[in-house]
Amino acid sequence: MQRTTPPTGSASPNTVWPPAAIPGQPGMYRVSDPVIDDDAAVVDRVTGISDRVTGRSDRPPVSDPGQPTGPTEVLDTPVTEGAGLLDELCKAITRYVVMPSPEALNATTLWVAATHLQCAWQHAPRLAVVAPLKQCGKSRLLDLLYESVHAPFITINSTPAAIFRSITEQPPTLLVDEADTLFGSVKVAEKNEEMRGLLNAGHQRNRPTTRVSGPEHKPTKFLTFAMAALAGIGDLPDTIMDRAIVIRMRRRADDEKIQPFRSRRDVPALHELRDRIAAWTSTVVATAAEMEPSLPVEDRAADTWEPLVIVADLAGGHWPATARSACRTMTAYEAGQDAENGLKTRILADIRAVFARCGNPDVLRTVDLISGLCADAEAPWSEYGNGGLSPRGLQILLKDYAINSITVRFTDGQRKGFRRADFIDAWTRYCPRPDAPAPTGP
Repeated sequence: MQRTTPPTGSASPNTVWPPAAIPGQPGMYRVSDPVIDDDAAVVDRVTGISDRVTGRSDRPPVSDPGQPTGPTEVLDTPVTEGAGLLDELCKAITRYVVMPSPEALNATTLWVAATHLQCAWQHAPRLAVVAPLKQCGKSRLLDLLYESVHAPFITINSTPAAIFRSITEQPPTLLVDEADTLFGSVKVAEKNEEMRGLLNAGHQRNRPTTRVSGPEHKPTKFLTFAMAALAGIGDLPDTIMDRAIVIRMRRRADDEKIQPFRSRRDVPALHELRDRIAAWTSTVVATAAEMEPSLPVEDRAADTWEPLVIVADLAGGHWPATARSACRTMTAYEAGQDAENGLKTRILADIRAVFARCGNPDVLRTVDLISGLCADAEAPWSEYGNGGLSPRGLQILLKDYAINSITVRFTDGQRKGFRRADFIDAWTRYCPRPDAPAPTGP
């Protein structure tokens, strides 16, 4: 192959090579990388805004402990239509919101694209956008989701009856802002059990709700299947978090610059991108419905992440590896959060630690077990209930595991106690292995 050189006196001295075919990929060609002037401003093709305005920086992303992060390098693979659209969507999100980690950004991007393929999915993953305090970018991210997802339906002050009557065979994308006002306290959550039931049931296809409807009061089934994003302060109910990709937002630092979001200026570009994503996904619906990708997780986590990984596989480029990396890292991190915050899981782990400190005897007296649990100043047991963990409270926590105290004869007489062997099965099923590395932050 003869290379093409510019004629003498050409304005550009760079050598230009013709495109080369990529083996095994008909119709795909490698092209020469463009020469980039480091001093020139870069203009975003989605928004048409120069990076000189938006604070583009060559600094690595700032990460805080408690946020997942993994390999962030982009593989040198050809850019397909789908991969290019996802890359554009990533840029559009980061232009207006500081995401907590690269994995969170990639997961959000894939979730948005997955909303345009809801008719192909067996499960509708939730997107839980949570933060410890206000002013962390939750509502702004929901603004971007509203302009880019399929058929957005904002559920502000909407009743569960109105919501499930709005869900059809072509479901909308539910967007719930200030979800903490629905589930923020026990009393408030009790009043919104029907909403939580709707969100839980809608995670899986073919889980309708039945209501009496019409003048003849006939039982009528209503669809519940729809993807949903919920934003709020603090964690959402466990049953919702377990069905969600969790985005833990944080407040923007002074040196993290973003572009102010203005509807009149920015919405048309987002709609144009949304329409191109919808056009691309409409051509792969049948393929998406048949795909069963390999996943690095199992059970409900696999159900939740499968649509996102399928979108990544359909897009190609670096996205298949990127999606699986985000899936693995974010799922491991949330598993660590559950192990720390779930009292019923923590009690098992702490009891195992007490047995280990006592030399793993066959039986421990109940009073010694509770004393060992309350001795840990960072554990919640000394302040659990009224006056600390009681034998009755311990029995209630262990009831779901079918672990009960027994009467045992000790050297000083008969006492209530727990056999170590009764915990083995629960430790195996519900607790992380004590020698397993804990999920690390960034």
